[in-house]
Amino acid sequence: MEDKRIVTDSEWKIMELLWKKERMTMAEITSALQEETRWSKHTVVSLLKRMCAKGSAEVVQGTSPMEYRALIPRKDAVLQETRSVLKKAFGGRSALLISELVDQDELSDEEIDELMRLLEAHRK
Repeated sequence: MEDKRIVTDSEWKIMELLWKKERMTMAEITSALQEETRWSKHTVVSLLKRMCAKGSAEVVQGTSPMEYRALIPRKDAVLQETRSVLKKAFGGRSALLISELVDQDELSDEEIDELMRLLEAHRK
């Protein structure tokens, strides 16, 4: 699998909006992210252009003002991001990620119970 990320950290902020709202204008995106990012409309336009060029988003034809929508499903982006982290930080080994979370006390008892149920359900 290619190491190049489908969605960068900055693009992820826009994609989350598009996944939730389905279609948004540049002005709506800028307004929604203004408090968190302080991005200007020019920054948002640059990110949207890059996302369209990469194929992660597109302009909805026939809309005025132009509306944008996500082209990749959230689950595909999450899978790619997960694989990237696993490969980069844990040599592709899921067990090492879980071990690190356990060692760092990052899992609650409820999360451990849920993981145990998931692992048992997927045992081959």
